[in-house]
Amino acid sequence: MKEHPWYSKYPKGIPKTIDPEHETSVEFFRDCVRKFSDSPAFENMGKQLTYSQLDVLSSQFAAFLQTSAGLEKGDRIAIQMPNLLQYVVVMFGALKAGLVVVNTNPLYTPREMKHQFKDSGASAIVILANFAHNLEKILPETAIKTVVITEIGDMMDGFKKTIVNFVVKYLKGMVPKYRIKQAITFTKAMELGTNSTFSTPPIESGDIAFLQYTGGTTGVSKGAMLTHRNIIANMEQICAWFNPKVTIGNEIVVTPLPLYHIFALTVNCLAMMKAGARNVLITNPRDLPAFVKELKKHPCTVLTGVNTLFNALLNHPGFEKLDFSSLKVVVGGGMAVQKSVALKWKEVTGGPLVEGYGLTEASPVLTCNPITGDEVLGSIGMPVPSTEVSIFDEEGNELPVGEVGELYARGPQVMAGYWQRPAETEKTMHGDWLKTGDMAVASEDGFFTIVDRKKDMILVSGFNVYPNEVEDVVASHPKVLEVAAVGIPDEKSNEAVKLFIVKKEPTLTKKEVEAFCKENLTGYKRPKIIEFRTELPKTNVGKILRRKLKEEEA
Repeated sequence: MKEHPWYSKYPKGIPKTIDPEHETSVEFFRDCVRKFSDSPAFENMGKQLTYSQLDVLSSQFAAFLQTSAGLEKGDRIAIQMPNLLQYVVVMFGALKAGLVVVNTNPLYTPREMKHQFKDSGASAIVILANFAHNLEKILPETAIKTVVITEIGDMMDGFKKTIVNFVVKYLKGMVPKYRIKQAITFTKAMELGTNSTFSTPPIESGDIAFLQYTGGTTGVSKGAMLTHRNIIANMEQICAWFNPKVTIGNEIVVTPLPLYHIFALTVNCLAMMKAGARNVLITNPRDLPAFVKELKKHPCTVLTGVNTLFNALLNHPGFEKLDFSSLKVVVGGGMAVQKSVALKWKEVTGGPLVEGYGLTEASPVLTCNPITGDEVLGSIGMPVPSTEVSIFDEEGNELPVGEVGELYARGPQVMAGYWQRPAETEKTMHGDWLKTGDMAVASEDGFFTIVDRKKDMILVSGFNVYPNEVEDVVASHPKVLEVAAVGIPDEKSNEAVKLFIVKKEPTLTKKEVEAFCKENLTGYKRPKIIEFRTELPKTNVGKILRRKLKEEEA
């Protein structure tokens, strides 16, 4: 690894390189169980699982996958649910069985689900009942044979499970009707696994652990192949970065970000397990009163989130009255942390809100500000251990400190490539360097700052929205002639989607477009603003100039 001049100013107490002690996530999980057997591992809605209990339950689910479902090493299994205890049981069970986990956003529309399931070749899925009606619509068009449906209260004890599931389904009406003949319940799957024998397949560090879907830097949503080595390396890098503040066996982490998001998966789930932490899973962080109540109940030591969430907490009545004396590490990722939010956070809580940076393709963390109080507001920090980050020009030449160019990165956490898309992988890589698509500059002391995005990706509350996808959907409306989607600044979500439309039929209204988008796009991908125009700016060959539209907005 190249020794840049700024490494002399690397944060004290943090090694410049890491040497992972585990080859695979399964080996890592077993070590955590051995070390922290009877300690609480995860908690959700009042129910706790110790590390040993999670080990037993995940092995039962692994046995079900191998025997009743007949799945083999390398098969893909989709998990589509919010933060529930079932998620960690299923995820670790799948990894133990040698399967590849395909994390799927529960809020996806049938169209988005179909693309991900068909592209990944998933042969099994575990889905929350609340979203099963969407699966029913596209299931015949996929290769999925095994369908396991869970309900929100399934991990609760006795009568509470029955009550919660009844209330969610019948009183709150949160489970639309569905009919999937081959589906079995999560409870039944666990029963079948209890009566079966589980055998661990040979798993190697280079095997794919997760297919994590992302817009990437170009084109349609693609599956980033994250190997066991990638995930373990990034987990170790994060742990090394947190080392000055984190104490083994004494941490409580609150997880409001969904575990299906790579940030929460690697940082909150895996890195905190290495510390033997108790992880409090928040199922619905948008319910701010309930979330603040959980924070009051669990005075946490570690908290992660996105800028919009921290901003919402700061503006929620009663948050400022919480006890922040135990809070040691607060990290914002997924999107830029606004200076005003970071400053107000420090004013209210007494501690820093530091910004980190990464990509799905990097498992995800590449850089982070020091958690020791030496953060630089507005920057994305310094490279985590065993990670090299540098600035390159358009010809692929490395630029000196102080010059703006595209941010490249390399390290053991960088993906193996995009699933079955070698051409797209080649576009994203420059040798062993990952091209991030972000324009940045490095300072003399080694702090990097993002100055602009080279790619057209729109970042909404930490989620990538690719304009091509939005445009393709809207363009399929029979009354739309031309469409362009761009990102515009938004105080709440960092950016929002704005549509520019040329009508094919003069009767087209904004309400029609909004309804069409609601049917075909997840919430964060839907346009916040719709503007009708008589024409769109184009190049001489007819390509719509999104850049021109963004300049007009600015």
